[in-house]
Amino acid sequence: MKTLKDFNFENKRVLVRCDFNVPLSGTEPRNSGAKLKMRTKFSSPKGNILDDFRIKKVLPTIEYLREKGGKIVLMSHLGRPKDKEQKYSLKPIATRLEKLLGKKVKFLPDCIGREVEKEIEKMKVGEIILLENLRFYKEEKENNPNFAKQLSKLGDIFINDAFSVCHRNHASVVGITKFLPAGAGFLLEKEIKILTQILNPPAGGPKRPLVVIIGGSKVKDKAGVAERFSEITDILLVGNLVAEEIKEKKIKIKNPEKFFPPIDDKENFDIGEKTIQIFKEKIKNSKTVFWAGPVGKIEEEKFQKGSKEIAKAVVESGAFSVVGGGDTIEFLNKIGLLEKFNHVLIGGGAMLMFLSGEKLPGIEALQYGGN
Repeated sequence: MKTLKDFNFENKRVLVRCDFNVPLSGTEPRNSGAKLKMRTKFSSPKGNILDDFRIKKVLPTIEYLREKGGKIVLMSHLGRPKDKEQKYSLKPIATRLEKLLGKKVKFLPDCIGREVEKEIEKMKVGEIILLENLRFYKEEKENNPNFAKQLSKLGDIFINDAFSVCHRNHASVVGITKFLPAGAGFLLEKEIKILTQILNPPAGGPKRPLVVIIGGSKVKDKAGVAERFSEITDILLVGNLVAEEIKEKKIKIKNPEKFFPPIDDKENFDIGEKTIQIFKEKIKNSKTVFWAGPVGKIEEEKFQKGSKEIAKAVVESGAFSVVGGGDTIEFLNKIGLLEKFNHVLIGGGAMLMFLSGEKLPGIEALQYGGN
């Protein structure tokens, strides 16, 4: 798979697939588990960006492309619009990008077509354009070859910097790689590297003991992840819902001596005191911690104690810490501990697929993409 360092971007139009699927006021949450009250607001002309974390994560790739003389064309989806609903417009993202970069970001009210092509043809080195929501066209999710080809007309090189959509077989993720030289941006490259090192520890890292914490409400995928981790981790800690799923589906946990489900009775929405103490003790002795999913119903304050105690224990352990999943990230941000984690993985669904051993279409496409 090629990365940014493998290309010459001088005077080239670089089409970058980003993940700007951030929560805006006036739209439904990014996913059913999102907690809007946890996010900080940023003013924008058409609404409020409630969390700009994903926008900030792609800035290093944009800055690098500017430094290397590229003409940068950014594209993303936002939400699940029906037709071209303007409440899902990416225009507020352009405004926020301008503030973060300190550079002009021109917004185009479409993502394909001759008018878009004309604007891009006029670009100068270092300029930045943001296209309108890709999902305003149903052909995006259908991975329509013609739509992918129309997108490819807007660039000379395609860079995917959106690990969080790599599990989607969409035109801007997979189809476009058949028409342009393709590679990974800094964020995507880093996400893959971190996850690969957790699954297949190279000599010298990550350090042991490795403690994995699997919680959250989307238990169907996480039970499978827990099964795989039971083979490679030193300690596996799971929340109530994941433990129940493992039991109900009769998932075989290899090396059961490493497996620690909650032990408190009648604790349905949070882990209890006995479990908290066991989890904290295991985390205290860890050298590497991977955490995906809160261990309680964190949208209600009375069920936040377990997740708070786990977060504090991870930080105090001094272990190399990796956290992933939207709910966990939002919660850690709210309690002021997110920046104390060594690495934050953006993609929830993509992360779980990768960790469970499934192949991600977006990553597979980069292997053969680029002629």
